[in-house]
Amino acid sequence: MLADDRQALQVGAASVVINNRLGNWVQGAGVPKKAIQQRDDLEANGLYLANDKTKLLLVSCDLVGLNSQHVAAIRETLGTATNIPARNIIVTCTHTHGGPSLIKTNYLMPIDLEYVSRLQKWLVDLAKQTIASARPGKIGWGQGVAHIGFNRRLCWADGTHSMYGNAGRADFAGLEGPDDPQHLAIFATDLQGKLIALMHHNTTHVASFYAAGIYTSEFPGEARKILRSELGNIPVLFFSGAQGDIAIPNNLNRQKETRDEQVVRIGRIVAAETLRLYRDVKYHSRPTLSHAYEDLKLAVRLPASDRLVEARKTLEKIDAGENIRGMEMIMAFGAVHLQKVYGENPVDVLPIHVVRIGDVALVTEPCELYCQFGLDIKHRSAAGITAVIGLADGYGGYCPTIYGILGGGYSGQPIYWTRLEQNAGYKIVESAGRLINSLWRDDNGKIADE
Repeated sequence: MLADDRQALQVGAASVVINNRLGNWVQGAGVPKKAIQQRDDLEANGLYLANDKTKLLLVSCDLVGLNSQHVAAIRETLGTATNIPARNIIVTCTHTHGGPSLIKTNYLMPIDLEYVSRLQKWLVDLAKQTIASARPGKIGWGQGVAHIGFNRRLCWADGTHSMYGNAGRADFAGLEGPDDPQHLAIFATDLQGKLIALMHHNTTHVASFYAAGIYTSEFPGEARKILRSELGNIPVLFFSGAQGDIAIPNNLNRQKETRDEQVVRIGRIVAAETLRLYRDVKYHSRPTLSHAYEDLKLAVRLPASDRLVEARKTLEKIDAGENIRGMEMIMAFGAVHLQKVYGENPVDVLPIHVVRIGDVALVTEPCELYCQFGLDIKHRSAAGITAVIGLADGYGGYCPTIYGILGGGYSGQPIYWTRLEQNAGYKIVESAGRLINSLWRDDNGKIADE
C-alpha cells in the first residue's frame, strides 16, 4: 500500500482511577486476605485509534483479570456508549495480584460482583473521555530489551517439575522453558508532536505483593509514575506478555529484596527502557491500521474421578473448620470448581485478536500463556515487531506446554484455571499466525510492508 493511500489517523486517550474499597478481598489463590492498605492507585488507561476504515479502543486495567462473561458485557456496553464495534474493543489486565477478587481461584473468597458493576461504569466514562479527546495524530514505536522476567518452572531428575524451587539441589535438571526480555513501546502524539499517550509491553508476572493484603498496581504503576514525571500526566497503558511460566525472581540467581524494593527496581527498569525508546522514535501520521480476530473453540480437560473424590473430601474438611490453606486448598478447589463449571459441556472459547499498527502486530489472547508459545508466535510473524499480550478479552487460565503438563504440579494439572486441552497453546499459535498473515499479505499473497 502506498503512503498516499493510507487514511489519516485519529488518536484519543484517557485515564480513570478504579480503586476498590479497603476491607474487601484482595485477589489471591491460596491466601485469602482483605485489603488493609492502598499503596498506590489502580487505574484503567485507554487508547483510541481510528481512520476511515477502522476504529479500535484498547484498555489496560490494573487488575488480575476478568472473567470472559464480564468482559463480554463490558464490551457491549462500551460499544453502545461509543459507537465502536464491540469486538473492536479489547480490554486487558496487567495481572496485578494487588487488586480486587475477580477470578475465582480461592474456595473462601467470592468474586467481587459489586466491584465489577462499578468497574463497568468507570470504563464507560473512560471510553467516552477517550473518544471525546480524539484528534488528528501520529504514532511511533520502538523495540528494545528489559529483562524483568525469568522462567519459574524447575525440572528435577525424577521427571517432575515445580513452580519455583532451589536450583542448587543436586537433582536440579534445568529450567522447563525460556523467558522473553523483549520490550515494546508505542507513542501517540498530536500533529504538533505533543505526546498524547503511550503503551508499553514486557513479559513477567506482576505479583510482587501477592497475599500481602495491599491494593497496588505494582511495577506497572511504579513505571507509570516515573514516565509521567518525565513526560507529563498522560495515559500510560501496560500490557503483559506470555507470562504463564515467567516471574520476577531469577531461580538461578536469587536477589534478596523486599516487595517494595522489587516493585521500585522493576518499575525503574521498565520506565528507563521506554524512555530510551522514546528518544529515538519516528512517527507516522498515516500508518496502516487494521484488525482481525477469531473465536477459537477448545476442549477442556476435566479432573479424574479419583482426584475429584479426594478434592471434595479436602473441601469438606475446610467446611468442618480445619485450617487447610495454600496449595492443598488451591488444588482441591480448582478441581471441584472445574468439574462444576465445565463438567456438562467441556468446551471453552478463546478470543484471539491481531491489531496491526504500521509494522507492529499486537496479538492478544485471554490466557496466562507459557512463554514458549509467545516466542513461537513471533517466529511465525510477518510483522516487523510482534508483541503477544495476555489476559485480554477474558480469562482462559494457564496455558502450559506439553512439558508443563507432563511435569505436573501447579499450572500443569487440570484445575479450573488450568483447564484447556493439552494442545491449546499450539492452536493459539496457529490461530495467531493465520490472523497476522491475513493482515500482512496483499491480494497476491505477498508481504505488504509499511
